[in-house]
Amino acid sequence: MNRIIVIFLLALSTVIFSEDICKAEEKAVTQSQSDSSHYLIGANDLLNIFVWKETDLTQDLTVMSDGRITFPMIGEIMAKDLTVTELKEIIKEKLKNYISNPEVTVAVKESRSRMIYTIGTVNNPGPYQLQPDMTALQALSTAGGFTEWADKKNIIIVRREKGKEKIYHFNYQEFISGKALDQNIILEPNDTIVVP
Repeated sequence: MNRIIVIFLLALSTVIFSEDICKAEEKAVTQSQSDSSHYLIGANDLLNIFVWKETDLTQDLTVMSDGRITFPMIGEIMAKDLTVTELKEIIKEKLKNYISNPEVTVAVKESRSRMIYTIGTVNNPGPYQLQPDMTALQALSTAGGFTEWADKKNIIIVRREKGKEKIYHFNYQEFISGKALDQNIILEPNDTIVVP
């Protein structure tokens, strides 16, 4: 009798665990779709533009440094600071002059405009793609953590605002001891983390 109850409980926990995984996956997909629909296209981003039944028009394009893309039949289009939905609608409208009822899909294949930079005594310094709501601590983790001689008390984050450099201080030692938690700021594109 006890064995039957144990088997039943195991089966029930497996079903509940599977449902939780499915819900988590659904949430992740929804979050990803939401993020991409609000993402603003920037210079150097790699876009995939798909036009249904038009293989010659379907292609990957890099946004130029001035924020424009050049698309066949249409010419130049300003893509910078548009969402993928807005760009899709512009391309669709312009293609109506050449194709009846065009079906267009635009996706960001590689985000190259939203980068942050880590330099100094981290294990893997360099540029990294800025993730949504990425914090200073998460960026340091992405850069592989600190090297042996890192000064963890005097980390700075350099941000350019309105043509001027603004410095934010991050004391890792204080942060991990539960003090000054507000130092772990959310990063913005082009922020540079310097670990002395």
